[in-house]
Amino acid sequence: MNDRPRERLLAQGSHCLSLAELLACCLGSGVQGEDAVSLAARLLAQFGGLEGVLAAPTAKLMACRGVGHAKVSVIKAIRELALRHDENALLNEAVAYSSTREVCRYVQRRIGHEEREVFACLFLNARHQLLAWEILFWGSIDRAHVHAREVLKRGLQLNAAAVVFCHNHPSGVAEPSQADLSLTSQLMDLLAKVDIKVLDHIIVSAGSTVSMAARGLMPG
Repeated sequence: MNDRPRERLLAQGSHCLSLAELLACCLGSGVQGEDAVSLAARLLAQFGGLEGVLAAPTAKLMACRGVGHAKVSVIKAIRELALRHDENALLNEAVAYSSTREVCRYVQRRIGHEEREVFACLFLNARHQLLAWEILFWGSIDRAHVHAREVLKRGLQLNAAAVVFCHNHPSGVAEPSQADLSLTSQLMDLLAKVDIKVLDHIIVSAGSTVSMAARGLMPG
């Protein structure tokens, strides 16, 4: 591996660099006895690839030799830029008519690696364009207590016409549970009273996604 990836990037273009070299350009420097490329390669191996590095909790990154606040800040900034790029694509396209795969991919990248269960919503306007992505509830390793009144309240505040529910399964198994089906039904009944349509409930883990709508599991 080349220990001067920035020079290669400028001279030959970013497409000529390996993943480790590209990450090394962002990290900026290595640690005593290990250049930036070797450090980047170690992180990629330790966290199972680029997505694992970008989504890793700050505490786990900080525990790695040679990774301090500055490098963690860069890693988290890269991840947020990538996510906002995906979010911008959703803003410019009606979510209901875009690829379910792309919406699931966005949700997975947002919350699929979380170590606690979280419940989030994609709030949409009448044309099913994105108004907001928001995490509404943070839970434990296997449960997030969802308060229907708060979902309703936020939907009304945003003047949403539709919504996509999203949550993660830290266990790694994204299959919907009976509790997931029951919650979806309860929320749909409540939101229907104020003309907010529930389009989907997407469940994700670090390695898989499930669209309840695509599965034909949405109540009614």
